[in-house]
Amino acid sequence: MKTPQFFQRSELGQTLWVFRREFIIVGVLSAIVNVLMLAPTLYMMQVYDRVLVSYSEVTLMAVSLITLFLFGVLAFSERIRSQVLVGAGMRLDERLGTRVFNASFESYLGQATASPSRAFNDLIEIRQFLTGIGIFALFDAPWAPVYIAVTFVMHPLLGITCLVFAVFQGLLAWYGHRNSQEPTEAAVKANQQSQAYLQSKLRNAEVLESMGMIPNLAARWRKLHAGALETTAHSQDRAHRINAISKFLRYSQQSLALGAGALLVIDGQLSPGGMIAANVLMTRALAPIDMLVSTWRGFVSARGAYLRLESLLNEYPEQDPGLKRVAPSGAVALRDVFATAPHRAEPILKNVSLDLPAGTVVGIVGPSGSGKSTLARTMVGIWPNVSGEVLLDGLPVAGWDRVQLGPHIGYLPQDVELFDGTIAENIARFGQLDSDKVIEAARAAGLHEMILRFPKGYDMPIGEAGGLLSGGQRQRIGLARAIYGTPALVVLDEPNANLDEAGEAALARAVQELKAKGRTVVLVTHRPSALAACDRIVMLRNGEVAMQGPREEVLAALRPPAPAAPAAGALPNAA
Repeated sequence: MKTPQFFQRSELGQTLWVFRREFIIVGVLSAIVNVLMLAPTLYMMQVYDRVLVSYSEVTLMAVSLITLFLFGVLAFSERIRSQVLVGAGMRLDERLGTRVFNASFESYLGQATASPSRAFNDLIEIRQFLTGIGIFALFDAPWAPVYIAVTFVMHPLLGITCLVFAVFQGLLAWYGHRNSQEPTEAAVKANQQSQAYLQSKLRNAEVLESMGMIPNLAARWRKLHAGALETTAHSQDRAHRINAISKFLRYSQQSLALGAGALLVIDGQLSPGGMIAANVLMTRALAPIDMLVSTWRGFVSARGAYLRLESLLNEYPEQDPGLKRVAPSGAVALRDVFATAPHRAEPILKNVSLDLPAGTVVGIVGPSGSGKSTLARTMVGIWPNVSGEVLLDGLPVAGWDRVQLGPHIGYLPQDVELFDGTIAENIARFGQLDSDKVIEAARAAGLHEMILRFPKGYDMPIGEAGGLLSGGQRQRIGLARAIYGTPALVVLDEPNANLDEAGEAALARAVQELKAKGRTVVLVTHRPSALAACDRIVMLRNGEVAMQGPREEVLAALRPPAPAAPAAGALPNAA
């Protein structure tokens, strides 16, 4: 029978439900802890009302030993429930870490505003809440009515006093939730925007310094930072106000409870031991509520992290791990493809339809802004906002598992991004190193001899983002990475932008070798020299296919008409 919609859990909810056994254990241990919290109260009553009356050292020794034993059980239970929650938090991270990693990068690839690190921060925040004092407050809160009931048993006046303060603390918790959630979220968002702006500018520090742009951008950052400070101050002011009220209620409760107990002692309705025990018991009854008030900000923050992470995982579901497909041959087909971008009214690609048989070398040409790079990203399935069909061997590219498809795809973007590691690791895509394939890819890109001249050869670290290499070297290493393992489909976006004559010759040889092996190659270029190896040419203009066909036909159509020969007997124009 199908589960009703309102009983279905989200992926994140299902993951947390796996830990229900741990939560049950923590609940049972919390019950033991809270029952044993009555031990100090009972001990006080026995000491004041029995030991001090009878002057019996044996009674004092027995009561003290029993109480110490109960304290040992209490400490052991506290320790075990902490260990259970810490272990659950670690396993939660293990279960969700890779999943959040993949979903966050898919989100960032989809031009989401948040960076991938935000999702990891949300996961850390949930884990820390599950292992912090806030979760203990939630487990201890249901025992507050038990303590209040015990105070009623001791005397109705004590119970009423405890109940009144519990209601006040509960109302304060509700008030704190209602009035601190929005300012807290606004403060977090403002600080993230300020930090993101600063980090984006630090990545281009050389450009900013060389052209004297730092003061101008610093003024913009100060404006964002000032707004973040103001929002944070507003949020903290509300939180401090709530904490101040909570302290007032707590101190008032302690004094008034003692006063109420003293009044009952004067009237002979309560013993002195009961008076002190009732004060301790009332403090314990209100402690979980007081803790909820003090940790409410963390609860609100963890709740927001949970909702964001839940939305992320629902929006980017996990690919079916059991789905296995035959290695593609590289045939690409586009059917009525439109590609759009956020905050842009007009599509970047408009009704593009192409058929690229396996083993074809296709050149994509057109003026700047015509959609060539977007078309390249669409072919490899990394442009997020696409309608129509993008097919690889007749199957939608979006339906492939990216880990399974990755080795069959080679992609070289305009802005080549290398990663901190060795040259060999970057060429091998940070997978298992196959020396023969690495050297083969380097030779095909014309890199082998150059790499051998480096002090450590293929084991040379290239620094963060390849900062130790020139632009041409980074591009050729990016080319070697793209053709590593001879993938079925290779898409090269302006691969010769930073190449010298030798580099262009190596690129031409690499394309010819891929073509000889039956691989599909897509070249996005402005240089006519790169079109020599192409079988077909596709020309884009304003996001539409203006012309496509065999190379010679398209090039002939693009050549300007030859000037007409002068008529016989005509004299040339005088200078």
